[in-house]
Amino acid sequence: MFMKFFRQLKYIIPSENSCYNRWCQHNLFKRYNKLLKQFGLFQVPPRLLRTIKSKSVQHVNLQQGDKTVNIEGAVTSTIGDSVMIDQEAQSHESAPDGDLQVSTTVQKDASQLPEKRKTIETDKLVDAKKVKLETKSPKNKKPNLTDEKYDETSYYFENGLRKVYPYFFTFTTFTKGRWVGEKILDVFAREFRAHPAEEYQRSIETGKLTVNYEKVPSDYRLKHNDLLSNVVHRHEVPVSLQSIAIVHMDEDIVVVNKPASIPVHPCGRYRHNTVVFILAKSHNLKNLRTIHRLDRLTSGLLIFGRTSTKARELEQQIRNRQVQKEYVCRVEGRFPDGIIECNEPIQVVSYKIGVCRVSPNGKDCKTTFQRISEVGDCSIVLCKPLTGRMHQIRVHLQYLGYPIVNDPLYNHEVFGPLKGRGGDIGGKSDDQLINNLIKIHNAENWLGMEEGGILPIANPIKCEVKNSRENESLTEIEAQQTKLKSTVDSITDVGHEEPIDPFDPTKTTFDPFCHECKVNYRDPNAKDLIMYLHAWKYKGVDWDYKTELPNWACKELIDYDTL
Repeated sequence: MFMKFFRQLKYIIPSENSCYNRWCQHNLFKRYNKLLKQFGLFQVPPRLLRTIKSKSVQHVNLQQGDKTVNIEGAVTSTIGDSVMIDQEAQSHESAPDGDLQVSTTVQKDASQLPEKRKTIETDKLVDAKKVKLETKSPKNKKPNLTDEKYDETSYYFENGLRKVYPYFFTFTTFTKGRWVGEKILDVFAREFRAHPAEEYQRSIETGKLTVNYEKVPSDYRLKHNDLLSNVVHRHEVPVSLQSIAIVHMDEDIVVVNKPASIPVHPCGRYRHNTVVFILAKSHNLKNLRTIHRLDRLTSGLLIFGRTSTKARELEQQIRNRQVQKEYVCRVEGRFPDGIIECNEPIQVVSYKIGVCRVSPNGKDCKTTFQRISEVGDCSIVLCKPLTGRMHQIRVHLQYLGYPIVNDPLYNHEVFGPLKGRGGDIGGKSDDQLINNLIKIHNAENWLGMEEGGILPIANPIKCEVKNSRENESLTEIEAQQTKLKSTVDSITDVGHEEPIDPFDPTKTTFDPFCHECKVNYRDPNAKDLIMYLHAWKYKGVDWDYKTELPNWACKELIDYDTL
């Protein structure tokens, strides 16, 4: 490829005596970039092109029939140290799973550096032979995932839960700026607290945790552009076995009803137990484009693009606030009559743990609420977010003093005695709030260890409606299924039904050094898998979709005429 590039390069370097030399001075930069693009290279900065002198090469003038020359050395000596070559551009497709790309750099010899640059340590120069990865840079990623990634592991179904057989997985990340100069063991012990420091020490010593795919000592100090790779025995968190129902599907989009407890895409301890992986692995709906997201515990309407064009179109509609969204939730207390509007700005307190609160320093947002039914001491509320801030509905309901009944985050005394009502978080600073949340809401605190015993996966919940005159219970229905289906009836374009596979010990894997292999985790309870918030309807330009309301919403009691 390099020889072909240099043969083409000679045709765009003008002769010093050429009649179009002045024109080339203005257009040489564009012509170089066009050629670089053809060969999958990065663009060369203009300031470097201006350093190219006609005296440094034997020029070629096609009009005058000048002879061809060896130009490789001349070009390398002038711009070679800045041309970034993407070695993967022609042979690999990218995947949105965190894989990153490293580009090699053609470097100058240290002796050729200008005087003012000779102080740069040569060991900081990137070796062109190091580090090859599977994908291109993140900004050029495509959503494609290979079958090899889907086949890393498989599902089994137990106690009403969808589970994943443990599997080996390689996490990769580049060194962040704040890590530079620190010991690799200190960084992992502080930044990745899913495992104890002793386990990271063992991984470094056994070569499972590497830098640029090379084994390093535990006191190795990280440098800029170091690629960290950690091979782990991965245990995913169980999710609900409830089916992902297809609401609508055509050649451009797929609209589904997402069950609570299942994340939309890979994140944290979830990968195969996510909507995009389940649809791909079980229903052959691969390479879906994520248009919007729902919280893991939120259920309801979720739209994916099957083509990039349609995905961009719908994303633009959402960004321009051309999509009307309606959610239904169940909150504590009797929500006020009429339409209640909340315009309080919301600020992200911590992106790392995903917590927001009302703050004058936050971003503007607006949500309207309307009570549509009463269930015992609770209210069923229709929510219409007019903006799309993180946790907007949950935070605004907390501020109004009517938090979602089983919201594990915003309906908690960690926000103070008033649970954040009116913005009162008990006088805590943001740092104090974050520290308290980390202690109370551990990443998966419902996965506490238990020696034997299975907790029930579904508990019947009574729904009651108040009579305005007698104030007594009139109706009682189940808010959850007491028994999950033995099969998952998910509609796809091929009429596929997902098989319900029991646990097969021959499919599992074991790592004697894996901490989680030695822990007997209990199954999550029903309360750990659901939050009473549901995306009900989405309406955009020339389209609208809606889902069935969940049982906890007691849809039989809703006065639809008031909506």
